[in-house]
Order: sequence, then C-alpha cells, then structure tokens
Amino acid sequence: MLDMLVAGGGYVGLAIAVAVKQAAPHLQVEVIEAAPAGAWEKDERASAIIAAAARMLEVFGIWKEIEPDAQPIARMIVTDSRTSDPVRPVFLTFDGEVEEGKPFAHMIPNVSIVRALRGAAERLGIPIRHGLSATGFQSESTRCTVSLSDGSTQETRLLVACDGVRSRLRDMAGIRTVKWDYGQSGIVATVAHERPHEGVAEEHFLPSGPFAILPLTGNRASLVWTERTSEAERLVASDDLVFEEELQRRFGHKLGELRLVGGRRAFPLGLTLARAFVAPRFALAGDAAHGIHPISGQGLNLGFKDVAALAETVVEGDRLGLDIGALNVLERYQSWRRFDTFRMGVTTDVLNRLFSNDITPIRIARDFGLGIVDRLPGLKTYFIDQAAGKTGEGGPRLLAGEAI
Repeated sequence: MLDMLVAGGGYVGLAIAVAVKQAAPHLQVEVIEAAPAGAWEKDERASAIIAAAARMLEVFGIWKEIEPDAQPIARMIVTDSRTSDPVRPVFLTFDGEVEEGKPFAHMIPNVSIVRALRGAAERLGIPIRHGLSATGFQSESTRCTVSLSDGSTQETRLLVACDGVRSRLRDMAGIRTVKWDYGQSGIVATVAHERPHEGVAEEHFLPSGPFAILPLTGNRASLVWTERTSEAERLVASDDLVFEEELQRRFGHKLGELRLVGGRRAFPLGLTLARAFVAPRFALAGDAAHGIHPISGQGLNLGFKDVAALAETVVEGDRLGLDIGALNVLERYQSWRRFDTFRMGVTTDVLNRLFSNDITPIRIARDFGLGIVDRLPGLKTYFIDQAAGKTGEGGPRLLAGEAI
C-alpha cells in the first residue's frame, strides 16, 4: 500500500510528490499521469514564478537548474487605454525587487520547470506512471482504494487530485464548486522583438480584457492576451501575418517589429473555486482546487502555495504518528489554503469585471484609483509583497525557503 498517490504529473503534482518524499524519504509516494511520456515537452507556454515559489524550488535543489532559463521581472507597468489610442499613459508602476537582488517574480518556460521537477522526482525514486488515470476511488477507514484506467487498483493512505480545473476526481469526491464562465479566452503565444525589454513586464487594460507582455530571456516575450471567445477563436485560426498585425496594434512599437515564435493557443477563462479542499483520504491541489482569471498571473503560484501547505501538513502529521489521510489531519491544509484562494479568486474576478469594459465613468474611477496607488509607497510595497507571496509568521516553511 502506498502512503500517497498523486493523480496528475504536472508542476503541482510533481512538486507535491517531491516535497513530501524529500522531507520524509520513508513514505511511499507515486505519481500517475494520463498524458503519454514526453507530452510535457510540447508545452510552449511560460509562467510567472513568484519569489516565494522560487525559494521552495531552491529547497528542492533545482533552482540552479532552472535559473539560466529564468528572466527576472525588473519592473511592472500598468496602463489603461483603448487599442486605437496613440499614447498609452502609465498609471501605475511597481519596482520588481522584494529585497536587494531578489525580484518579486521570474518568467520561466514551463518545460524548464517540469524538466527540473521530473529530474528531482527521479533522483528521489518517485515512480511516474504515464498513460494512467484514476477512474474512481473508495475511501475506507484505513485506506483509499483507487481504480485505474488499466483495470488495476491501487491502495493508498492519501489520494491527491491534481487533475486540472475540470477535475473528475473532485466530482467523484462529491466536492461542489463555485463556478462561472467569463465569455473570454486567453490567447497564449511567444514573440521575438527587435529591442531589449530590460526585464519590464507590462499589463495593458484594454476594453476586451487585459493584455500582458511578460519578458523572457533574450529579446522575447510571453503574451497572455484576453479577448472575447469568438474573437480569440478568429485570431487563433488566422494566418501568421494577420495575427502579427493584430498583435502589433495591441503591443505597440516600443520594442520594434514583432515576430511570432512557435504556435498560439486560446484557453477559455472562468472562475472555479472548490467549496472544500479535502475529504477523508482525499485532497485537492492546483487547478483542481481553483481556476482563476490570469489577470494577476497567480494561477500556478496558488498551486505552489498548495504544495507547500499540503506537504507540511502530511510530513508533520507523519512525524507525529498521525494518519496522514485522516480528515482531522488534512483540515490543517484546508484552513491554510481555502481563504487565500477565495480572496485571490474574488480579487481577480473584480479586477477583470472592472477593467474589461469601455464605460467612461468606470474608466475615470479606475484610472483615478490606479493613480492614487501609484502615489502611496506603503500601499505599493504591500501589493508587491502580496504578489511575491510574502507569508509572514505562521506560513508554510517551504515558501520562506526553509526545509520542512
């Protein structure tokens, strides 16, 4: 019988397995992943990794492996304008350091993160079984029996569901969600540009939704471009020339001519918040627990916060001789994460509704608010600390760069 079975071999699932196994080598941990081996290598996206998550990756011993591909975000600029506006006034800027030499976030290709986590899992002896998913499970007093897609079963003390925002395991556990669709899709693409970005990230609030330009190593940038779903589908289906022309209109000319690098995809956007994060012998983590709008760039980082909290809950429970799958043990994880997740979900929902429109009185009010924040250093420091994942006393130790 396993101690912990993780369903989902993406960043969050791998990180949970690594965190627990590193701190408690005697625990039997296994990962199952529905996608075939090597599928992760085709992911062309990049993610913003906040300072707290980077500290956790340092504890795992893999940050040095990731760092050459990591672009520090030196500064963040926020504008609010229409696509047709010849000039986009800057309403808000954030300096990118939370402490000297430590940026609040890095932009990192997803493949670099997964490659490093897979390497750590291999070194720790964690099996990763590809082409295999959980088709059902039954929680009992001392174990959870998981039915697998190959017809076999696996017994474990704890099942962790990291199977995405449309989690089947969450539904099987009877956990309800707060959920709605924004009618928007996020277009994700990578572009090369003529002039250096100097580590500056930009978020332009346009009437159709936020348009984020996030710096990558070299003269490249990652885009998260929000459009109404019908328009996003049209843009993704268009040829490269049309796409690049539309992109240049939104991106502007400050970095020179743009060229699309690789493919482009559109992802439907909505809000999904699980009403509970745990059940007997069962825990949700990552997108299975929460799917939020990318307006704040915090989606993956919420998942990494789940990793730190769940790993500490499991490891400390084991050290105390407790049953790591018992509901009273798992409730510590839920108490750590549910409020923070709800707060971030509400924040991104309000921001998206506030900025994804062209109503003049609302534009005036929100621009005034951005200007007020820009002139209050203490408030800006608070926001940057929150964006960097600063936890303070009582937070999970991994997020502070401390081993469990």
